[in-house]
This record gives sequence, C-alpha cells and structure tokens, in this order.
Amino acid sequence: MASSEVDQKFLGKLAKAVENDNPLLAQILFKILGLSINLSAQLITARKQRRPETGQGPPVDLDLVFHIIWLSREGLMLLEQYVLPMVGNYVELKVLAYKLRASFLHIIVLFHNTPPVSTMAVSTPENHASTTVPGLPPNRVDKGKGVARDDEDDIQTLEPPRGLEGGPVGPPPGFGLEPPTAFLLKPGDYLPKAHEYFRSAVGLADQLLWGSHSLRLSVKTEYCAFLYECVHDAEGSRRLANATIAEVYNATEGVDDDMFTDACELVAVLTKMGKRGLGSNNTLRSGAQGSGSGTQETPQAEPTIQTTDPTAPPPGMI
Repeated sequence: MASSEVDQKFLGKLAKAVENDNPLLAQILFKILGLSINLSAQLITARKQRRPETGQGPPVDLDLVFHIIWLSREGLMLLEQYVLPMVGNYVELKVLAYKLRASFLHIIVLFHNTPPVSTMAVSTPENHASTTVPGLPPNRVDKGKGVARDDEDDIQTLEPPRGLEGGPVGPPPGFGLEPPTAFLLKPGDYLPKAHEYFRSAVGLADQLLWGSHSLRLSVKTEYCAFLYECVHDAEGSRRLANATIAEVYNATEGVDDDMFTDACELVAVLTKMGKRGLGSNNTLRSGAQGSGSGTQETPQAEPTIQTTDPTAPPPGMI
C-alpha cells in the first residue's frame, strides 16, 4: 500500500533528488514519507486485530480506524493539491505519485467505503443500536406471543410514562445510516474511483518503466491486492500476478543491487498472490472468491533478473 517499503524508499530518494530544483515539491514528498511511515504501523496493527480475509478476531479499534482514515485523507490531499501538478518532468516520480493516489484511496475503500467491501470497515451505529429505553428494564420477546415481562403475575395494562409514548428518540433523518468515520470523510462509494486510479497508475507504469523495475512491480502488486480485497475478483488478481511475474522473467534491462533485492521480494509476494484462493493442487478451493470454476492453473516459473554486473550470474528468485 502507500506504506510499502519500496514506495518509502522511492519517496525518500526522489525527494532528495528534486530538492535543489523544486524545494516545495521535496518538502511535500518528505511530509508524505513521514505520513506513510506512520500509516504503515497503523495498518499492521489493524490487520493483526482483524484478519481481512476471514474477519476473525475482535472488531478493529475505532480510534485506530479514525487515525488510518485521517492519514489516508491527508496523504491524498497532499498528492492531489501539490505533487501531481508538479510531476510532469519526472518519470519515476510521476509513476509513484499516481500509484500513491490509488494506494491512499485503496485504504479508504477498505475502512470507510459505503457500502462496505471488506471486514476491515466499521459498521454503522444502527447495527449496534439498543432497543432498550434508558432507565427502564429491558423487555423480553416471547417468541412471537407478545412481550414477556419480569412481573408476569401482574397482567394489568400499564400506561407508558408521559413523554415515552412514541418510544426512544432516534437520530435525525439520514444520520443513523452514516458510519462513525463520517466526520473525517464524506461517506460514499469510493470503489469505482479507486479502480480508475489503479488503472491509470498501471498504464503509466507499463508506458514509462521496464518489466523488472521495482516501482512498476509495486504498482501491480498492490493492484492485485485491491482486486482481491475490494473488487473480490480473485481470478483477475491471480492472472495479473502471474502476468507480472512473466514480465519480470522476460525483462532484459539491468538493475542495481538494491532494486534487484526489492524485485525479488515483490516477486515472492506476487507468487503467493498468484496462488491465493487455490488449493494445494492448484484448483479453486470451495467457496473461494473469483469467477473461476475449479480449473487447473499451472504454477508460474520463478523468474530471474539480469543484474548490472554481466560477469556475475544472478541468484534465483525467492
């Protein structure tokens, strides 16, 4: 996501590179870097509290969700207002900015989308609303036979106290359907916009960067995660992961040692994503997401990447 180590490396490196030419842009990039590092820790905590695929575990802490959405909103605003208008002449920075824009919105979709698309989202208050009136004992429903009271011997009909004839007063119209995070960001369906941003970032990465470039791999790795977690297109996520690995395998451009290490790690993640939702024999698991129908999938060959030193053979991918 916007907190990935690869993105953070490029943020720091590119901010330093443009510092002399564009001090304001460098300053904003350093702010986004600090925000991203903070957001990374928050996301790790949230995912530990509640596994995103199964929904197991206690509900995610509400204060933590507030912080995550606020950081994502601030990062998105910085990108749209300051970074994107100034990245026209920078190739890697332009790809990174488009990727981060999609990434921040990806997080917002996970935690704040209406309707919710993942188990990480916070439910609306009405889902947890109590039907009891403060100050009165709770009523017990007697399986369709009316209301059972604790004092069953007293069959006298009691008039409700003055002011409670209409029952408990609910929130104003419309407010009961809003999530608790509505004060941070307007509720709505952000999924189509996030999908559009990812398509733009992927198209730009394909146009400007070679197949084994770690930033290009970062864009497609998160797009795979977005397809699986938010769009619920497991088959599309697997196809993209395997196609990206094939692009790395076919790339002939050399990379330095640092980019080679990042590429190895991302290919390892893509390899797992290419098998997610499949059983041990590469067939679809029962109840798995996606449009597949139990067809066989051949495991993707592990690629190698050409290093900048032609005399040293590259190590195998993880």
